[in-house]
Amino acid sequence: MRLPEGMLARFAADHPWPRAFLTVSGAHLYGFPSEDSDIDLRGVHLLPLEEIVGLETGEETVTLMWDHGGVEADAVTHDLAKFCTLLLRRNGYVLEQVMSPLVVATSEVHDELKALVPGLVTSNHAHHYLGFARSQWTLFERSRELKPLLYTFRVLLTGIHLMRTGEVEAGLTRLAGGGPPYLPELIEAKRAAEHGGLPDGAPGLPRLRDDVAALTARLEDERGRSCLPEFPADRRALHDLVVRARLG
Repeated sequence: MRLPEGMLARFAADHPWPRAFLTVSGAHLYGFPSEDSDIDLRGVHLLPLEEIVGLETGEETVTLMWDHGGVEADAVTHDLAKFCTLLLRRNGYVLEQVMSPLVVATSEVHDELKALVPGLVTSNHAHHYLGFARSQWTLFERSRELKPLLYTFRVLLTGIHLMRTGEVEAGLTRLAGGGPPYLPELIEAKRAAEHGGLPDGAPGLPRLRDDVAALTARLEDERGRSCLPEFPADRRALHDLVVRARLG
């Protein structure tokens, strides 16, 4: 993805460590950014060995936020070992970050991480998507904003696709065919306003609640029938990657 001019240079000037990768997450990844959407950068940084083995260690997580010519941006990177620890948990966020097709910066370490992801996906990742959907639906009921509603549909459809195929797909526009027929119209409405409400003609709350409940039940069913393992299969390979990166 091409960032606004000068944004990457600003990030590089403020970030203290070299990066293994940097990708775009958030609404741009999910397929419904509006003109005023924030740019969410996520990635992995590589602490040098002297920042790991001594008494004073480097930052495991670096968070940066800034306004770049009127565009709000935030960047979060984890040290490789911390990121890999998160990959070994039922954390869908990090799977989506490493597999994001919106790549700003990459490396051989990034390529190796992506190659290992199929062996890290488990049936337990469904719990992440079920929990995220519940929190976003609660937010929608309180705010009646379109954004958390689309997040609810997005995470449920991502989770269903993951349980069925083992593939990480975070783009709602590519998953919408598996959801209710009005999703494309909601996506277009979200692109017009970051914090807008439901557009005219949108389904009412009872229909939305029923559709979310149906997708939730489908995700729970797919989790129960999934052929994915309960625990990551490539734990040792991930460990070896961290060691090679540290010593290399």
